[in-house]
Amino acid sequence: RFCLKDLREVLNKWQTELEGKAWNSLYWSNHDQPRAVSRFGNDGPMYRKLSAKMLATCLHMMKGTPYIYQGEEIGMTNAYFEKIEEYRDIESIHAFEDAMERNIMAEEDMISALKAISRDNARTPMQWTSGENGGFTKGTPWLKVNPLFKDVNVEAQEQDPDSVLNYYRKLVALRKSDELKEVFTYGKFLPEYENVDGVMAFYRKDESKCILVAANFGKDAATIKLKSEIEKVWLSNRIDGTVDCEKDSLNLRSCEVVVLELENHK
Repeated sequence: RFCLKDLREVLNKWQTELEGKAWNSLYWSNHDQPRAVSRFGNDGPMYRKLSAKMLATCLHMMKGTPYIYQGEEIGMTNAYFEKIEEYRDIESIHAFEDAMERNIMAEEDMISALKAISRDNARTPMQWTSGENGGFTKGTPWLKVNPLFKDVNVEAQEQDPDSVLNYYRKLVALRKSDELKEVFTYGKFLPEYENVDGVMAFYRKDESKCILVAANFGKDAATIKLKSEIEKVWLSNRIDGTVDCEKDSLNLRSCEVVVLELENHK
């Protein structure tokens, strides 16, 4: 399990120390990393969609150029292969063989480790449809298709207004919108609520706008005290797009994220 405090410190460091000096490349995933939803979020059936949306929001609202790795836009998860024969990544195979030869880990424990960290988790075929091989090929793919392909695929998500795919479209449109493109492109990044367990939050701020992005990575609900009034709710990953706010207290469920415009006190 990753440590949010450490992750938050690294991301905040990149954002603040490159301010005015360089331009960030923003990404959670690539072909050498396990799936972001499984690594940093909760990929169980109840929270997979919320986690995927939360991670996407945190990334896209930071300063820099965001990258979307194949399958990230539909919330693809780790494959959780059950046996070493299902892997193709030479690093994973050699690590398994070495552990068996040196007797440093039981086979089931090593398979369990690979389920979490193997690079092959990010290399399974793209899940286009619920059909054969996820619609990726009529032949034999180099890796098994993730078993979730029947439920997690582009075709199904195109038809679902609450899908991860359609949320990504909203997110990209928001970042490029006439109202917010200036603050998200040029506005300062200011970390906030760093002492609140489970919460990653930051402002994007310029002379005219103050945007708060707040996400709850924790398993339990979290509450933060807002420092100014909400002027507009720009985005929420709740199905109804609402936020839970009482007076100056913003309540966040597990895996919830919000993008709020606050009164801008210069």
